[in-house]
Amino acid sequence: MNNVLVVDDDPHIVRALAITLKGHGYSVATAMDGESALHAAAQRPVSVVILDLGLPDIDGTTVITRLREWSTVPILVLSARHGSNDKVEALDAGADDYITKPFGLDELLARLRAILRRTEPDPGTTVIETGSFTVDLAKKQITKAGQDVRMTPTEWSILEIMVRNPEKLITQQQLLTEVWGPAYAKEANYLRVYMAQLRRKLEAEPGTPRHFITEPGMGYRFLP
Repeated sequence: MNNVLVVDDDPHIVRALAITLKGHGYSVATAMDGESALHAAAQRPVSVVILDLGLPDIDGTTVITRLREWSTVPILVLSARHGSNDKVEALDAGADDYITKPFGLDELLARLRAILRRTEPDPGTTVIETGSFTVDLAKKQITKAGQDVRMTPTEWSILEIMVRNPEKLITQQQLLTEVWGPAYAKEANYLRVYMAQLRRKLEAEPGTPRHFITEPGMGYRFLP
């Protein structure tokens, strides 16, 4: 299921979008201001952000800029600002599309589907090769120097999330929530232990990893 984060300070719009999106099979989280949006995006995996620019605390363009410091999540701007300069500024900051208010729900859903199609991974890409190891996602098989590498179910779960999102920052909260569940969202020590095990098994030099990179205070990034 695709997870959509709706960010708008108008409760009527938030409610209408949440009802519509849930009715079309999306999972929906909401935020009423920029700081809450950034926190929500870091707390759980998000497939796309629907973002209003006129937020009460920080401008929506600032939210885009700050999100782009660590995330490539698609952003669909939904704003009452009709000026071309506002659109250009938002798109240059990293937004993927822009709809002006008032808007039709059918158009918004179509734009949302288009964004998700563009960002879906190629289903044919099931083998990820690096200079140190190869992962076959379809076969759930890992080889290093021609030898199979055995993984525990938890190690595989972490590895699969990371290799399916190359070069993207995966936050600690996202990994903990997806692998262990929401109750473990703050147990960063779990991740440190398992990331160390993955590096020992897969990196050529675990002490100076090339593929599983720590982003201090935020999470981890996989570099093929």
